[in-house]
Amino acid sequence: MTDFFKVILFLNYGLLLSIILLGAAKYRILNNKEKQYFHCIAFLFFIELLNLVLPYVFNLNDTSFLYPLYIAGEFFLVTALFIRKLEIPKCFLGITALLAAGFMVSKYIFNYPFNSDIVKVISNIIIICLSGIALIREIKDASTQNRFLLVDACIFFYYSVSVFIFIIQHQIANLSENDYYIILSANNILSSILYCSFLYTFIKLKK
Repeated sequence: MTDFFKVILFLNYGLLLSIILLGAAKYRILNNKEKQYFHCIAFLFFIELLNLVLPYVFNLNDTSFLYPLYIAGEFFLVTALFIRKLEIPKCFLGITALLAAGFMVSKYIFNYPFNSDIVKVISNIIIICLSGIALIREIKDASTQNRFLLVDACIFFYYSVSVFIFIIQHQIANLSENDYYIILSANNILSSILYCSFLYTFIKLKK
């Protein structure tokens, strides 16, 4: 199971790199709201790059300190994406920024909450709600062209299933190594689906 996990993991690295290169090439034809998709995927690429570089280049095997940064950054960027798409008052951008910054300060300075997965689940639920509302609006308003509809659907699917996986993971006591890699592989497969939707959308983009 470990080998399968590594295969999916490095597949995701390849997909992320492809998305970054293709997205950068087509960045100029994106409108202001669409550029937020590239910012989100660029942040994920940055985190994954650090996770890869720090152990192999700098021999820093424990990269868990990046997890709060990943949660906060992902929460702010993805919620900001849907806040703009839904044309929610801009004050909510400030609220999400404060929540993200507050979590990092609380975690890095006071180590609270001890289990960051709690915050991860809450942030995912908020993202699910926003992406779900955006999807419903986009499906109802068929007259409006949305070039990232597939990505929005995959974002909703990814975060919905991820919450379920997190809950299941914490309900199972004494996970064996094999079970642990099965859960990680399932989450990585979900990531692959999401990344493929980005790649397909960027490939199809035209002026």
